[in-house]
Amino acid sequence: MAIVTPYLLVENLTKSVGSKVLFSNISFAVNKGQRIALIARNGIGKSTLMDILMGKTDYDEGKITWRKDLKVKYLPQKLQGEEAIKLLGDEAMSLEQFSKLSGGQQKKLLLEQVLADEPDILLLDEPTNHLDLETVVWLEEYLNNRTSRGEKALTILMVTHDRYFLDRVCTDIFELDQNTLYTYHGNYAYYVEKRAERIDAQNAEIEKYRNLYRTELDWMRRMPQARAHKAQYRIDNFYEIEKKAKQQHQEADIKLSVKSGYIGNKIFEAKNVCKTYISPSTGENKVILKDFNYVFSRYEKLGIIGNNGTGKSTFIKLLLGEVPADSGTWDIGTTVRFGYYAQTGLQFDEGKKVIDVVRDIAEVVDLGGGEKMTASQFLQMFLFSPNQQYDYVGKLSGGERQRLHLCTVLMRSPNFLILDEPTNDLDIPTLNVLEQYLKNFRGCLIVISHDRYFMDKVVDHLFVFHGKGKVQDFPGNYTQYRLEQGTKSQEPRPIAQVVKSEKVKTEQKRRLSFKEKKELEELEVRMPQLEEEKTQLEALLSGGSISADEIAQASKRYQEVQEELDEAEMRWLEIIDLVE
Repeated sequence: MAIVTPYLLVENLTKSVGSKVLFSNISFAVNKGQRIALIARNGIGKSTLMDILMGKTDYDEGKITWRKDLKVKYLPQKLQGEEAIKLLGDEAMSLEQFSKLSGGQQKKLLLEQVLADEPDILLLDEPTNHLDLETVVWLEEYLNNRTSRGEKALTILMVTHDRYFLDRVCTDIFELDQNTLYTYHGNYAYYVEKRAERIDAQNAEIEKYRNLYRTELDWMRRMPQARAHKAQYRIDNFYEIEKKAKQQHQEADIKLSVKSGYIGNKIFEAKNVCKTYISPSTGENKVILKDFNYVFSRYEKLGIIGNNGTGKSTFIKLLLGEVPADSGTWDIGTTVRFGYYAQTGLQFDEGKKVIDVVRDIAEVVDLGGGEKMTASQFLQMFLFSPNQQYDYVGKLSGGERQRLHLCTVLMRSPNFLILDEPTNDLDIPTLNVLEQYLKNFRGCLIVISHDRYFMDKVVDHLFVFHGKGKVQDFPGNYTQYRLEQGTKSQEPRPIAQVVKSEKVKTEQKRRLSFKEKKELEELEVRMPQLEEEKTQLEALLSGGSISADEIAQASKRYQEVQEELDEAEMRWLEIIDLVE
């Protein structure tokens, strides 16, 4: 039998930054055709590991072996300036054209370049950050198509927190947790199930050692004379038990509840608002809004989607008064108190401690209902441990800074939250906390995000920016919008399949029969129901609050729902392709 050599082999890798150990003695292999996602909390070392693999950062101990004659391409999370131009090629464009492009346009251009090179293995660090939703769907479709090409199959190792992307692209998940690497051979839904089982087992093991520790501690205290000569082995064993007993339990499902200020019935009204600006990249006039009229309701939760450059962020700046409208007015209610989470984040004092950043705003946070929380306790809700709270801001990772920024926004108790790309750089545990908070938020919400899972969970309707001043108000979430548009966005078809269906569509156009029309109507009712059940099951599996038996039942039903949805969507597409 021929020996299969891994594309990449990592053995006993250890990396520390100062006194902080990121990972210790981790080992793994990346084989041909695998699509692996690396996930972890912010600050654990995901991007550092990627840089180590590419030789951009050193490591303490271990061995990294790449198979010879591989074409390897790496797209870091943030690539700017001369490095970006070098990746694009000398003739692609100058540094000054490139710098005028939006973050999303830059990311798309760089992605297209690394994909066009057709590497054997592709390393991607947060590939969906800053991309618009259409491009994220396109990327899913492309990667799924490339990974099914036999000898030319693309192998992928990526860092991502996009849970729909994880579910639909990845075959394996590596999780960095407590300095250790855990491997899961399945997609995100499988990972959620198996991780819960692992944590339950670890917590049971810790509890067992804590009970044993109490017994041994009592023995140590009662027999100070005899223990030195007759039971040294037991004394040695005691210190090992003590070490294991004092491990921290995995954090339970965090429930964040912060009081929102009172908000009256009048929120805001836009009257005939028009806005045009000159594109820095093309010099052309771009129409953002044209005679825009809208009355925002109390407790409304609005998602904003659209391609990059259509004016989503400009819309927010108009509402906040940061840029003026060309004509028309914004009438804001007197009780409205905005909380704005900007895509660019806050500029923190690098020499200030994390706890002091929060204490400068308030020593105590009002949770409502007579409950209050100290600044330190509030930071713990945002997954900053007591030790991390006394780190300097300059030591935080990009994701940790964004988490701190989010903390400073919510602790001011706003009644109207505006979140511009809040999911960029945030890890999955923080996203779960934020989603739970927003679902229960007693105020108004506007969110711009490319994260489909996040949007589906927190918004009740959408503004779709189509460009040239056209804004569509859609009464539903993102998945419902895609179904309405007749696009199979939840599991994009491979390019070859799209071409084939177009051929069938051309050759077989005809009117639907009565039976087909009836079936189509039933499918259009059934698919949203299945999507809703799937979302509920994903929330249940990721909540960490159900038993092992319930996890097994929910996992089984999740697979059944996914299969039913796949069949329904495929049949729906087949019928649609017949429409004249």
